[in-house]
Amino acid sequence: MSQRTDHGHHRHTSQGHHHGAPQGHHHDNDDLDWDVMGPMLEQEAEVSRPQYEEAARWIAGLPTAPEVRRVLDIGSGPGVISCLLAEVFPEAEVVAVDATPALLERTRARAEKLGLGDRVRTRHADIPDDLEGLGGADLIWVGNALHHMGDQRAVLAGFAALLRPGGTVALAEGGLQPRRLPRDIGMGRPGLEARLEAINAERFENMRAALPGAKRETEDWNALIAAVGLEPQGTRSFLLDLPAPLPGQARDHVVAEIGRRREMFADDLSAEDIAVLDRLLDPEDPAGLRRRSDVFLLSVRTVHLGRRG
Repeated sequence: MSQRTDHGHHRHTSQGHHHGAPQGHHHDNDDLDWDVMGPMLEQEAEVSRPQYEEAARWIAGLPTAPEVRRVLDIGSGPGVISCLLAEVFPEAEVVAVDATPALLERTRARAEKLGLGDRVRTRHADIPDDLEGLGGADLIWVGNALHHMGDQRAVLAGFAALLRPGGTVALAEGGLQPRRLPRDIGMGRPGLEARLEAINAERFENMRAALPGAKRETEDWNALIAAVGLEPQGTRSFLLDLPAPLPGQARDHVVAEIGRRREMFADDLSAEDIAVLDRLLDPEDPAGLRRRSDVFLLSVRTVHLGRRG
């Protein structure tokens, strides 16, 4: 698994925002160019860092927070969140767990660059098959990864079994999908982004249905936490609000994400919507994403906590 931040990346499985990644899960697929995907996942996580940092500091500041000596970052992707967790929990060893060697390499490079190489470890593992070998932890961060597991309840129970007494599972699931454009962008039929999200949601459902051992689970995450023997410790949502006009790195991220949707959803889009997307992605077009003054980034990430007694 690798951290993604939306439903859109279901061609592979390592973890990931809103149903990604990044916050998706990239099983080590040979058809993916990780020299391209790695930087995109890093960019996504860096833009979203304020949400992740606020969530991590919320966990660290809880009255019931354990002394965190070992953290598992499940579906760690390129390691942006792993390194952040190492900063927020300065006494902890952080183990970045992912199924994609190229992303684990990026994690090691990032950790060394940040001076965290002595505390950020990497572990090549495919969840749920390799779950038992991960060892105990005081904090298990599961960022938009559980929904890529066929039997979510069984996998969450596996995470619960790895927790040391007083330890916490932090489950990032739910929230709100990102919005980047106004409803009416002045060309084509209004509501383009809503249509893209409808396609994304259907693909997400198809992805869930096709997972090995897939079981339907009501997405009451606190009830699921309680069902595997953990004590729900609270739910909070974290806002990313980058208003228009969007600055450089965040705008780069929006261009990359819209470009990915244009590529992935081409068979499901109308000719009119494709033409509009092509204009949006044209760096020379005055109405394109590079030149528009109304491009923004607004999203919500929700984190649910469960504690082992």
